[in-house]
Amino acid sequence: MTAPQLLDLVGGTPVVLVDAPLPHPHPGFLAKVECLSPGGMKARAAVSMLAGARSRGELVPGAPVVESTSGTMGVGLAFAGQALGHPVVLVVDRELEPSMRALLRAHGARLEVVDAPHPAGGWQQARLDRLLRVRAALPGAYWPDQYRNPDNAAGYAGLADEIVAQVDAVDTLVCSVGTGGHSAGLARALRRHWPRLRLIGVDTVGSTIFGQPARARLMRGLGSSIHPRNVDYAAFDEVHWVGPAEAVQTCRRLARHAFVTGGWSTGATARVAAWAARTRPGDRVLAVFPDGPHRYLDSIFDDDYCALRGLLGPTRGHPVEIPHPRAVEVTRWSRCRTVVDPRRRPAEPARGQRVPA
Repeated sequence: MTAPQLLDLVGGTPVVLVDAPLPHPHPGFLAKVECLSPGGMKARAAVSMLAGARSRGELVPGAPVVESTSGTMGVGLAFAGQALGHPVVLVVDRELEPSMRALLRAHGARLEVVDAPHPAGGWQQARLDRLLRVRAALPGAYWPDQYRNPDNAAGYAGLADEIVAQVDAVDTLVCSVGTGGHSAGLARALRRHWPRLRLIGVDTVGSTIFGQPARARLMRGLGSSIHPRNVDYAAFDEVHWVGPAEAVQTCRRLARHAFVTGGWSTGATARVAAWAARTRPGDRVLAVFPDGPHRYLDSIFDDDYCALRGLLGPTRGHPVEIPHPRAVEVTRWSRCRTVVDPRRRPAEPARGQRVPA
């Protein structure tokens, strides 16, 4: 059964002013609060990917959809599957929170749970390996391949239109980066209105997206152990890597002082947006908050969970500056104004400063 009326609920989210100290006082930045749309921000991309596949005949009516997810795209696909009449099979791993597993199953998704990480590619590669086997066993199944699907980025055109209608101007846009979809789609669309828009990418320590070495990552929903093709490296002016303790502190401060909060991506993005507002006075800074706090009640907002992982101690209020993404392996909030595409050999600057000789 289809439920096309659900599609009318996507979007229309508010922009709010956030001026809570994160951790230092700042003039305030604007936040697009995507948790107030059913399915969160990723529902926009999920609907775009499934609708695009249907229009090209790659996804026939009623055929299953199979995808690998750390959680947020899974919710979006569960929403899009219900709206468009497709059963959804999600390949997840054992690190996915029990509450998120229950939520996805409640929305009708079938879960395939991977029990062990890949020796080199971690949980992400292990999920992709299982996905290929699951897909082969389901004739006619469609794999959106969110990390390489251009319909992912295209799905954020509506988000850009809303921002243009809601604010007079944006000087600096701050986006978390996972699949690369919303940063690419938003920057492309918003620069048609504001050509001098600066784009700051927010990644997690341990992610390979911007050229850092891969290692185990606690933060889910941003970062990657592969190089997503959707990432538009040339669009970025700089990149920041944020650690889990810094994201936890920021999420908790947002909840206590602004009431608007979310998960790892929201905490990391808000941290960088507050810094940008503080260090670039006069700029209108806008951040995208991808989801809300509800799936993180047993992690970010649980004292025992955070204490066990050393996430409740003091953190610094400014990033470490590094000259190049491969200059040093970062372990805490760090900033680099040289952005490279790590798939290039040798690495060349994509935007921002030139690579030092």
